Amino acid sequence: QVQLVESGGGLVQAGGSLRLSCAASGRTFNRYRMGWFRQAPGKERDFVAAINWSGGSILYADSVKGRFTISRDSAENTVYLQMNSLKPEDTAAYYCAARLVTLKEYAYWGQGTQVTVSS
Repeated sequence: QVQLVESGGGLVQAGGSLRLSCAASGRTFNRYRMGWFRQAPGKERDFVAAINWSGGSILYADSVKGRFTISRDSAENTVYLQMNSLKPEDTAAYYCAARLVTLKEYAYWGQGTQVTVSS
């Protein structure tokens, strides 16, 4: 059974940095695409970034380009989201997700980690 466990969230001042981690387990992820999403209170869940487990096909939402970096460590079975120059509007619950690269929908989700950016 696939398990995704996020960590690394917290409270940070505007302009600061955080690194989120997503520990993946339960199968071999070679054919998977890993994504980060976020959901602010009262808003829909939005796409943030994604990467194939092979390390290719990196994609970012326009709102985080140049500030966030997604990466993965296959030896540690972990996906990271390095977040720099954080803004109050980045405040949200951040979720890790996984899907087969051949599918469109993300089938597996973590429980989320809260990121709060104070002004």
